[in-house]
Amino acid sequence: MKAGIVFTGTGPILILTTYESFGDEKFVEKLDFKGIKKFIAYEVPLDLVKKKYGQQFDVIMKDVKQTDDLRVLDFDGHKVFYSFSFADLGQHYQHEATW
Repeated sequence: MKAGIVFTGTGPILILTTYESFGDEKFVEKLDFKGIKKFIAYEVPLDLVKKKYGQQFDVIMKDVKQTDDLRVLDFDGHKVFYSFSFADLGQHYQHEATW
């Protein structure tokens, strides 16, 4: 399981996913299906997300399948952006659809 902040055209969202990588083709397809065709994603420590989101994290985790799944934990960009330090962010992955 991974947690990540995905910066999109409308602001950051916090996601949980079972995909191994933010560059996984199926992960990118799921974001594309949600209308996200260009993004920058940073992994954030799962234990930190659990600590910050508590019960909301637990509820979403019960809904996440063990394989090939993605759930949005928080779509309030302001809250997501200010809940994590830049020091919390891992390596980034960027994607831009070819139109």
